[in-house]
Amino acid sequence: MATAEPAATDGRGSHGQAIVARPSLWQRLQQSARVTVVSAPAGSGKTVLLESWIDHANLADSAAFMQVWRDERDPQRFWLSVLTALRSTSAGSRQIRELTPSPDLDGWAIVERLLADLAPLQDRLWLLIDDLHELRSEEARKQLELLVLRAPPQLRIILATRHDVRLGLHRLRLEGGLTEIRPEDLRFSLTEARQLFEAGGLDLTASALTGLYERTEGWAAGLRLAALSLAGHPDPARFAAEFSGTERTVTEYLLAEVLERQAPDVRRVMLRTSVLERVNGELADLLTGGVGGERVLQALESSNAFIVSLDTARSWFRYHHLFADLLQLELRNTEPDEIPALHELAAGWLAANGHAVEAIRHSVAAANWALAASLVAGHWLGLYLDGRGATVHALMSALPAGAASTDAELAAAAAGDELVQGSLAAAERYLALAESASASEAATDRGSASVLLDVVRLLMVEQTGDQRARGMLAGRLLADADLLEAAQPSLGSELRALALISLGDSETWTGYPDQAEAHLDHAVALARRIGRPYLEFMALIYRGEVDLTRRIPLAAGPSRKAIELAERHGWTDDPFAGLAYMTFGSALAWQGRLDQADAWVTRAERTIDAEDRPIVAMGIKYLRGQLELGRGQPGAALAAFEAGEPLGGKHPLVRPLRAWLAIALVRLGELDRAEQLIAGVPESSRARGEMRIAAAMLCLVRDDPQGATAALAPVLSGSAQAGWRSWLTEGFLLEAAARDALGDQAASRRALERALDLAEADRALLWFLLHPVPGLLANHVRQATGHGQLIAEILNLLAVGPQTAGLGLAREPLSKSELRLLRYLPTHLSAPEIAAELYVSTSTVKTHMRNLYLKLDAHSRTEAVSSARSLGLIAPSASVGGM
Repeated sequence: MATAEPAATDGRGSHGQAIVARPSLWQRLQQSARVTVVSAPAGSGKTVLLESWIDHANLADSAAFMQVWRDERDPQRFWLSVLTALRSTSAGSRQIRELTPSPDLDGWAIVERLLADLAPLQDRLWLLIDDLHELRSEEARKQLELLVLRAPPQLRIILATRHDVRLGLHRLRLEGGLTEIRPEDLRFSLTEARQLFEAGGLDLTASALTGLYERTEGWAAGLRLAALSLAGHPDPARFAAEFSGTERTVTEYLLAEVLERQAPDVRRVMLRTSVLERVNGELADLLTGGVGGERVLQALESSNAFIVSLDTARSWFRYHHLFADLLQLELRNTEPDEIPALHELAAGWLAANGHAVEAIRHSVAAANWALAASLVAGHWLGLYLDGRGATVHALMSALPAGAASTDAELAAAAAGDELVQGSLAAAERYLALAESASASEAATDRGSASVLLDVVRLLMVEQTGDQRARGMLAGRLLADADLLEAAQPSLGSELRALALISLGDSETWTGYPDQAEAHLDHAVALARRIGRPYLEFMALIYRGEVDLTRRIPLAAGPSRKAIELAERHGWTDDPFAGLAYMTFGSALAWQGRLDQADAWVTRAERTIDAEDRPIVAMGIKYLRGQLELGRGQPGAALAAFEAGEPLGGKHPLVRPLRAWLAIALVRLGELDRAEQLIAGVPESSRARGEMRIAAAMLCLVRDDPQGATAALAPVLSGSAQAGWRSWLTEGFLLEAAARDALGDQAASRRALERALDLAEADRALLWFLLHPVPGLLANHVRQATGHGQLIAEILNLLAVGPQTAGLGLAREPLSKSELRLLRYLPTHLSAPEIAAELYVSTSTVKTHMRNLYLKLDAHSRTEAVSSARSLGLIAPSASVGGM
């Protein structure tokens, strides 16, 4: 009988090996149709699955299990084995007559007699035929087909085979009478692989286990052989990392069970095409010098010979990882001198047929450096626009040192690669080489090297944060696109989309949001039309930034779409993904959803390396500081702002970041440092709205509401520019507090109404957490205002917002109820009025006030307010009415 395969299941199987429970497959067998086919390559665990299921389901007395002899060509011997297996069961021993072998015994007669014996069968009986692929007799196969089609309902037939056997099962499939278990069903999951190793007493790290699982692709025998080799190995982690199809046990198994069973011409195809990552019929013919390669590949796939079809047309294939390792080892042993020529042939065909990356890899393997360099230079831009920066870097690294020194295109590609990797200094060196080489070329028109140079210059200026220069270079790239669109429409459209993206984002940061929106929307539409999802990904991220400047909730839409694209295409660790996480987190933070925002800011922080992407890292620090201020953590906010400031270069965000630094210092009570910072910035920056707002906050804390209004006046009148419109919300909010402190209630209400108007439009609610004015808001809602719902939302955020770090300095943490009450202590409201605002009794308010006094070490309402301000529990302010 055929030898059972080295597969894996739970406990100990009949072959003495650890096995893993597979309940879902057991259930499919138990509930199977009249006929079940288990078809998968050698070592997939077919035999052990059937044996373990029989044991699990307690079917030993009702399951007839037989294995076909190796290269079985004798119908009589085959059917006598079937009869013997059936008669070993209780029902079979009663109903199936014993048959004595004789020379004239006919298989057809045996089947007819068997059908007659089984006709009155009442109890369920299982017939399991293993290794059916070994049945070489066409006559016996036809006789088996007769049994399958005419078997009584109580007989269930399970056929296990390495490849499908012609039995006319298509009729059963159409009738719903066929259950099929295929390689993908038998493939072990990562959890099952872990259980297999644990059953063998092996405790692998998660990374080692994952590596082994990926190399074996869940192949049961591969995992089992790895487990056997790992037992007692001195360095399991290293073995797991290096495990391949060249491992002795794997090689012996695959040679004996797969490769040596193939005809010589088929082996030649397999060995010679093993140098390829994927193969089709044309490549197979090219590398073997033969014909019919596609037919051979399709036949191998149909026979489950460790080759996988990659498309529905069954034209492209790849070998199983471990089998590819074995084939390459055999090729090195048998035809080592042919390997460079095979790579050369493959490189030429792949380059001619538009498969640039594979062509480059094969040209490198063939040491054809001229072809490799030409392909890298010619395809760098397209690969970059596909989001394949890591692939480009690997290809560039494979080229000899100095390859780019005299080739303008390759030097430009090298500069672009270094920029994508975050190496600005190296990029500048390559750019200089490219410009020098390009200048020496006698070209009368703008060639591809010049276009590449323009792209690289644009990417480089993005790293510096100089938005005006970026806009100019984007305009130059648009001109390149105009010139190229007639001759190379695809490249022209790609360059146009890239230029629009950069132009739109530069317009966002230089104060032209309407133009930015139009250009970025155009870029999104163009990217979708030309099928460049990475360009769409970039444009959506910058589109979200535009929305942040005007209508914050809308920014979540483009950002979320960009993140979905990243998840779909594997770009979740791309620097642009970090920018998407930051934009999405900013949209959440400014709506007051601080806990949700924190998760996305944290994800952005983990994605971006400050050395590689200083401008993006600065933006993340900027957002982290805002978030921490909103959570009442001015110390953490200050640290974030201080870390971000040196990273900003010429980016416009650096100016408001310094204002945020001053605000954080004020919130910490470091008033002298805040004053020094404000005084130390250039006059042009000090006169801008952001710094005037920070100065106004400082004045309020120093009991100088008049100074605050003076600082704010140019901002509120529009004569002092203040970056994004949202800053005006803060300005009017501080104006409301200052006017209230001056006793000008009407002016205070007007300022607060204006702040609410702006917040209603852009939903920038974070300002109300940074400068909480619950008293003013509560009073305002009684006035004629159209912002009642918004005020309720803000008061709810203030009531349920997180306690601040300053609470750790109080004697005990404040409860939520006490924190809500604390917001009203700086107001003019009496205890009964506060009780009415909070919908509680006056006695409850007084109880909470006594607790507050105790926890804040205060003896009066004034002392409690002062203590709370010093601890950062409420915004520092001179305003009795709300700050």
